[in-house]
Amino acid sequence: MEIENIRNGESLVCKIKGRLDTNTAPELLENLDLNGVKDLVFDLKEVDYVFSAGLRVFLQAQKIMNANGGKMKIINIDSAIKSIFEMVGFANIMDIES
Repeated sequence: MEIENIRNGESLVCKIKGRLDTNTAPELLENLDLNGVKDLVFDLKEVDYVFSAGLRVFLQAQKIMNANGGKMKIINIDSAIKSIFEMVGFANIMDIES
């Protein structure tokens, strides 16, 4: 997995490439500095697989953004991965764009 974080003031775009699974989710969490972030975007254009550990990272990030009065959006999500988000109910609590 590759992670590219692009910070611009209070905005952070996190571009992820590869698989987000039990082995790589801790790396994503470790590289995610949300201190002072009010606008968080996860770009999943190049993500081909998300496992439950990866879903937990998104949930943790959403909780942090909610607590800090910020917004989080997930963009460029593959239809198969989007269906997983819908199945677990994340589509109801997260801003997700295909």
